[in-house]
Amino acid sequence: MTDAATTTGRRRYAVIGTGHRAGMYVGALLDAHAADGEIVAWVEPNPVRAAVHEARVAAAVGGTRPVYGPDDLEKAIENERVDRVIVTSPDRTHADLVCRALRAGADVVVEKPIAATAEQARLIVDAVQETGKDVTMTFNYRYSPRNAALREVIRSGEIGDVVAVHFDWALDTVHGADYFRRWHREKDVSGGLLVHKSSHHFDLVNWWTGLAPRRVFAAGGRRFYGDDAAHATYEPNETEQALQAQGVDPWALDLDKNPYLSELYGPEAQAVDGYRRDRSVFDPDIELEDTLSLVVEYEKGAVLTYSLVAHAPFEGYRVVVTGTRGRAELEVVERGSVAFGESGTAVIDPSATPEAWENDPRPFGERLVVQRHWERAREWPIAEGIGGHGGGDAFLLRDVFTGAPDDDPLGRAAGYLDGVRASAVGYAGNRSLATGDPVALDDLGLGVSL
Repeated sequence: MTDAATTTGRRRYAVIGTGHRAGMYVGALLDAHAADGEIVAWVEPNPVRAAVHEARVAAAVGGTRPVYGPDDLEKAIENERVDRVIVTSPDRTHADLVCRALRAGADVVVEKPIAATAEQARLIVDAVQETGKDVTMTFNYRYSPRNAALREVIRSGEIGDVVAVHFDWALDTVHGADYFRRWHREKDVSGGLLVHKSSHHFDLVNWWTGLAPRRVFAAGGRRFYGDDAAHATYEPNETEQALQAQGVDPWALDLDKNPYLSELYGPEAQAVDGYRRDRSVFDPDIELEDTLSLVVEYEKGAVLTYSLVAHAPFEGYRVVVTGTRGRAELEVVERGSVAFGESGTAVIDPSATPEAWENDPRPFGERLVVQRHWERAREWPIAEGIGGHGGGDAFLLRDVFTGAPDDDPLGRAAGYLDGVRASAVGYAGNRSLATGDPVALDDLGLGVSL
C-alpha cells in the first residue's frame, strides 16, 4: 500500500463512526490540521449520519468521499489507500474495528475507552503485538492545563511520594443524565460508566502518579434514573415546577432545539436504524449504574478512593493527593448549577457568561493548592487552555495529527497500553460489582503487564 503521507506530507484518514463525537476530528482536519491530513472515506452503517459530515467536508474542500459499511472496512482501507483510521463508534465495536484496521495495514486513533470489556481489550492487545502498528488513545483530560499542573506538582517532588488519592467526580443533571438517553444505557454496549466515563479519570490517576493499579473493590448501582429508583418517589421542587409551568422539561433532550443533533439523530436517521438519541432517562430498561464508589490499590502501597455520581446539581471534581511530604488539592467547577436559557435549553458553557455566576458560592473556576508539611498552603499556577475538555482539546489534536513531541516533560501522549491500564480498573470494578469481592487486575487476562 502506498503511504500517501510519505509523498504529500498529509495522511489519508477514514473516520469510523459518524455520530456527534466524530465532529471534533472532522473539524480539526478541515481547519487547524488541514495540512496534516485529509478525510478520504467514511465507515458508517447509517448513510444519513455519514452525509451530515460529508456535507461539511464537501463544503470546505470539495470532492466526494465514499461511505463504506463496517463489513467493508478492509476494502475501504485498500481502495482509498488509508494510512490511519479514527474510531468514534460505540465502545462495544472498538475491538473488532481496531483489530481489523490494524491487520489491514492502517494505524488507529481510538476514542476512550479502548474497549467495553476485558476480553475485547485482549483482542486489541493481541492485534497490536501481532502487527506492530500504532494505536493512539485520545485521553484529552491529560491535556487540560489544570490536570497538567497537578502532574507537574507530583513530578516535581513537592509533596513527596504519593500514598493516597481521593477523587470525587460529579456529573450534573444535564451531562450525567445524557448517558441514560442514548446507547450508553446498555451496559454491554458501553461497559458502564466505570469503563466509558471513568476510564478518563483512572487514566488521570495512572498518569499523575506513574503507578500501576493492582486491585479493585467497587460498590454502587442505579440509584436515581430508571423507573424504579429514587426518582420514582421524587417530588419536584419549586424550581422544577416553575420550569414545567414554562413548558421546559429539565430531564428531556429536545432534538429540534439542536440543529446539529437533529441532523445526526432526527427522524430521517432514525428511519434507517431505529436508533433514538432522546430516550427518557426514566425508562424501565436502563442497565447503567449512576452512583459508584471504588477503592483501588496501586503498586508501592498507594490507594485511590473514587466516587462518581451522574445526577448532581452541579458539575465538577475534586482531587486530593497526599504524599510523604505534603498534599495537593485540585478543585474544579465546570458548571456551578444547571440553568436554562430563553430557548428552554440548558446553558452548556457557563464560562461564556461568567457575570451570571459572579456572586455564586460555587462559581465556575479551578484552583490548585499545594501544602508541604510545616508550611502554609499556596496556590499553584494553572496555565490558560484552548478549546473544550478543560482547555485540552486543541493540545490533544496537535499531538494526534502532527505527532507528540519527544521532549514533552509531562508525557501526555497515550498509547494502547495506557488505554488498557485505564479501562482495566473499570473492568475490575464491574466484576467486583457483580461478585461483591475485590478483583485483582492480573486476573483479567489482558495479555500484557500493567
